[in-house]
Amino acid sequence: MNYFKKILRFAGPYRKYGYLNIFFNILYALFSALSYAALIPMLNVLFDKTKRVTTPPTYQGIGKLKDFFTDYMSYKITGFSGDDPMKGLMLAIGLVLALFFFKNVFNYIAMYYITFLRNGVLKDIRNKMYEKIVDLPISYFSEKRKGDVIARITSDVLEIQHSFLSILELIVREPLTILFTIIAMFLISVKLTIFVFIFIPIAGMLISRIGKSLKRKSDKVQKEQGEFLSIVEETLGGLRVIKAFNAESKFYSTFKNSTNRFYRFSNSLLNRQNLSSPISEFLGIVVFGVLLWYGGQLVLIENDLDPASFITYMGLAFNILTPAKAISKASYGVKKGNSAAERVLEVLESENPIKDKEGAEEKIDFNTGIELNNVGFKYEEDYVLKDFNLKVEKGKTVALVGQSGSGKSTVANLVTRFYDVNKGEILIDGTNIKDLTKKSLRGLMGLVTQDSILFNDSVKNNIALGKENATMEEIVAAAKVANAHDFIMDLPHGYDTNIGDGGGKLSGGQKQRLSIARAVLKNPPIMILDEATSALDTESERLVQDALEKMMQNRTSIVIAHRLSTIQNADTIVVMSKGKIVEQGTHDELMKAQNSYKKLVEMQSFSI
Repeated sequence: MNYFKKILRFAGPYRKYGYLNIFFNILYALFSALSYAALIPMLNVLFDKTKRVTTPPTYQGIGKLKDFFTDYMSYKITGFSGDDPMKGLMLAIGLVLALFFFKNVFNYIAMYYITFLRNGVLKDIRNKMYEKIVDLPISYFSEKRKGDVIARITSDVLEIQHSFLSILELIVREPLTILFTIIAMFLISVKLTIFVFIFIPIAGMLISRIGKSLKRKSDKVQKEQGEFLSIVEETLGGLRVIKAFNAESKFYSTFKNSTNRFYRFSNSLLNRQNLSSPISEFLGIVVFGVLLWYGGQLVLIENDLDPASFITYMGLAFNILTPAKAISKASYGVKKGNSAAERVLEVLESENPIKDKEGAEEKIDFNTGIELNNVGFKYEEDYVLKDFNLKVEKGKTVALVGQSGSGKSTVANLVTRFYDVNKGEILIDGTNIKDLTKKSLRGLMGLVTQDSILFNDSVKNNIALGKENATMEEIVAAAKVANAHDFIMDLPHGYDTNIGDGGGKLSGGQKQRLSIARAVLKNPPIMILDEATSALDTESERLVQDALEKMMQNRTSIVIAHRLSTIQNADTIVVMSKGKIVEQGTHDELMKAQNSYKKLVEMQSFSI
């Protein structure tokens, strides 16, 4: 129930719809009971049991309410029909029809208003989840499968709507329907109603026993759904490799195993859930049968109840079955929805360790340089950087080189604050980056990575990603600096051409030049290039390298290098090994020293 309360907090902005729903549900429940109670005068006319009452009856208290209602209806029927019983029947039928009509009108209006609340909560949960997903650090998603995250924001949120939020329709309507119906039943026959209540707790106990394992089974279903969504996501992302290595059957087998488990878990869950309806209906019919037996005694033997009242009573008893079944189904929904809500709330309540401290400074300029002082960092147990010290002066280009795993990309991740240092500090213009807002810190930086991350949108919108309200002239100018303008103009629709998922319609060099154009348009004072040319052919590398050199002019740059051609002109080359700096200097100085750098140059194995 705690999960339900947490989800219900999202209903705050839509509370007016909730109040309107409650109001019309009260009217629905009241008219639901009255519509069945109105059957008594109609049946009395049919059975010729209507007394001729010529004077208005007097109300004598709640205990005599049934007699007052019967006498009042007899008085109205007598006055309306005179000597023609069909007129009285038409009046009684008209009353029943009117009450049933208003009952259904109020039911529709109540459902109309709750729809806005349900869908509003659904929308806000999804928005909040997406906001949280974007806000959480990169480290969070290195531990989670993407498919599982997708499952949480899609199917789990939908499950919350089907289970938790559907209860909102029942939470007032069904209990009130039962309450008003029971009041009417008591007014007709106290003995019969008390007799009925003996069996209700027995039925409730049997139904509740069935639902105890639903949450556990539901949790398995949702986790398995996240599993096969992850397989689909990985398959789509690596389709070329899968086909190249003839691994289709392996991935199909993995996917099939997952869907088979999902099939078994779903069958088990749904069969258990489906058991609730027939059991509750059968138990209801058992109560109904016992009711007919005992009520028949009251009518036929003890003469405590007239036939019209008994038939109406049976209708009221039947009127309880539908809301009672709905409530029993809702209890299953809560158990099933608990698992989905738990998974959704796990994301929403995840703490972001990389957040702005209170009173963080907004930094809009860059004046002196970047310093890493005694930095230590580890992703898991072992330190990737140890007592790392580096100074990057404004306007200078510093290149980081070294073998794979030496910690080069980690430096870029720490400077952009994708991760926080475990030891030491990183300063910009003498200010610890933890004292700056993340937005202003990253606003000072442009990033070009080895993998050109582009989006399924137009060329224009991909370039303009880093600058809101960029003009077309600015976009074209950035593309020219990145040597991208010519190939863009050769595309079918120029800058309005859609480049496909991940830029799949472009070559590697074209994608990288768009990434550079995006960074150029942002025009940041600090540029970080992470293996920007390592995946390119010689022709593309020449064009990209030319674009990079134009972009780095008058900027502070940190270049993580793979190929020698990208770093020969750097002001400082830093050679790293196992998280430490082993030597640094210009290209010529390091070549003369004939140490680690020269070996790397000779091996031509600059890698990430």
